[in-house]
Amino acid sequence: MDRVSAFDEPLKKTLGPATAKVMAEHLGLHTVSDLLHHYPRRYAERGELTPLSELPLDEHVTVVAQVADARVLKFNQGRGQRLEVTITDGSGRLQLVFFGKGIHKPHKELLPGSRAMFAGKVSMFNRKLQLAHPAYEPLGAASAEDAVDAFANQLIPIYAACKQLESWKISKAVDAVLPSARDAVDPLPPSLREGRGLATLPEALQAIHRPRTKADIAAARDRLKWDEAFVLQVALARRRYADTQLPAVARKQVPDGLLDAFDAKLPFTLTEGQQKVTAEIFTDLATEHPMHRLLQGEVGSGKTLVALRAMLAVVDAGGQAAMLAPTEVLAQQHHRSVTEMMGELAEGGMLGGAEQGTKVVLLTGSMGAAARRQALLDLVTGEAGIVIGTHALIEDKVQFHDLGLVVVDEQHRFGVEQRDALRSKGKQPPHLLVMTATPIPRTVAMTVFGDLETSVLDQLPAGRSPIASHVVPAKDKPHFLARTWERVREEVEKGHQAYVVCPRIGDDEDEPGKKAASPEDEAEKRPPLAVLEIAEQIASGPLKGLRVEVLHGRMQPDDKDAVMRRFTAGEVHVLVATTVIEVGVNVPNATVMVIMDADRFGVSQLHQLRGRVGRGSAAGLCLLVSEMPEASPARARLTAVAATLDGFELSRIDLEQRREGDVLGQAQSGVRSSLRMLAVIEDEEIIAEAREEAVATVSADPDLEHLPELRTALDALLDTEREQYLEKG
Repeated sequence: MDRVSAFDEPLKKTLGPATAKVMAEHLGLHTVSDLLHHYPRRYAERGELTPLSELPLDEHVTVVAQVADARVLKFNQGRGQRLEVTITDGSGRLQLVFFGKGIHKPHKELLPGSRAMFAGKVSMFNRKLQLAHPAYEPLGAASAEDAVDAFANQLIPIYAACKQLESWKISKAVDAVLPSARDAVDPLPPSLREGRGLATLPEALQAIHRPRTKADIAAARDRLKWDEAFVLQVALARRRYADTQLPAVARKQVPDGLLDAFDAKLPFTLTEGQQKVTAEIFTDLATEHPMHRLLQGEVGSGKTLVALRAMLAVVDAGGQAAMLAPTEVLAQQHHRSVTEMMGELAEGGMLGGAEQGTKVVLLTGSMGAAARRQALLDLVTGEAGIVIGTHALIEDKVQFHDLGLVVVDEQHRFGVEQRDALRSKGKQPPHLLVMTATPIPRTVAMTVFGDLETSVLDQLPAGRSPIASHVVPAKDKPHFLARTWERVREEVEKGHQAYVVCPRIGDDEDEPGKKAASPEDEAEKRPPLAVLEIAEQIASGPLKGLRVEVLHGRMQPDDKDAVMRRFTAGEVHVLVATTVIEVGVNVPNATVMVIMDADRFGVSQLHQLRGRVGRGSAAGLCLLVSEMPEASPARARLTAVAATLDGFELSRIDLEQRREGDVLGQAQSGVRSSLRMLAVIEDEEIIAEAREEAVATVSADPDLEHLPELRTALDALLDTEREQYLEKG
């Protein structure tokens, strides 16, 4: 048997089919390697007991504690009996209960003074926390003093467990496969490992699972973090290198064309940041390899203008540009704002159109057949230089004359296949510009978008107004909510408009807003506030007499567009909406944003929503309405949002709360991360250093011919799905 296969053996061969099945179904572990990379989440010291005073209700827990007393009680007129065991750890006491025939074994083993590890679901009985029929593992007892010391100082690994598989059962399984750690192929080049004084991979796996000291744990963590950071950065560095080898049509700037005509019409000058970012993009467009650039910036920093100028430059150079938006509302909004900014330049070939103009077409799934046919014709003939659309752009029927640039707005909302399908429509790979309005901390950008060059817009254009943000504690201080509606009315009386955002539409169907509810909401048991209900309440109550309309994702596209047009024209005073208005919607006259049940939204969503106001010369106001108590984490999150307008700072807070998600997969958060040890915010330094090492490694040996162990580790990381993900980018 070769050395790799011993480490990659199926668990059923080592642990037996029954245990292997449970591990696969409930923990996603299939091989010896998977299990050895299922690291302990913490370590209990036998001399240092887990605080019983902080146990969460209704959660499956593992605790190490000492038996204080045990007694058998009879009930049901003596026909039934139960064993009650009280355990303590110095911080609190907890009752364990065993019933019926199941009491004999624990009665013999759980004697006062003995210690054990217990696992079970925390429940409440007679207003006291308890574990009913917990699984337990005695930790033994030693009489000699030296044996007691050895016992007390031992570190007990506590594994992420599940009801079907307690931590100590996982621990026993690890014991069975740990000898195979010596067969682990070490992905780090020896020069890197030795230069940084890192342990070998077999040593690190042994130490993380069976540490003798806390120093062992620290050394193992350092080494395993480097594995994750380096292998991931090599994958991304190879992807960047491969892109530099692809051919693309260079789209060099052409003087006196569409771009110059557009610039001459602009009523303002570009900010320094916009000029710098534009120079980076134009340099990339002029090369014979496809641009891969991430444009990220603050809400309202003018990313759309930068993207439009890049599209115009490509049209000047004889190519076409496509902008992919995640929703119809946003695609229509982009189309409207682009055609307004371009004026007669967007009417190429039409009566009254500018001589050097082009056609700007919209393509969405709900368009009528005739309009759709015309749009498709304009694209295939090259009549339309710019197309803005939703995923409808990706369909097979959509053909381009010469696609030169793809702009993807709000990248995280698109699946890989969608982006890939659009990029494949060029004669050669088109240039790619990815935009996100959610600022990303540098290390996240390096980890999630590490195959893209990054440009950052962190200046707001002149004339933008500051936005004041306040938390409105609706439950504690109902008069604050009344004042909220007064402020909306005051702004409308000054000639301005307002948004009111709710997490739910207001019927009984499943909606994304419902699923976003936090555990605190579950405890509260109140359904999220709904657009249809709130609109009715305020229109007949505090905002009576004002024109209030609704906008949500289940309306017909034409109706949505009509509402947005009326709101943009100032005919609607208050727009009550779901998060369909989260990004891209631009109505400079709107000055107030009221977010109902604000605690049910994520930090970056709140920041996006707030960015819909303060877009004109009048100051913006964002009111975060919540019924959560002041001491709750949800309120702390809202206070953080209210305290800063810095999206980069907020994105760090957001990331610390949500974790990273699977940085290589399509999901952005909420799934099991391929990063088991690395935390992209805490481990900034390692990620930055690993990126440098990875670039040097790939530059010297792009195919990793001299590093077969690293190639093997890459193959393991890039399973088929992820390999496709990186291929498609």
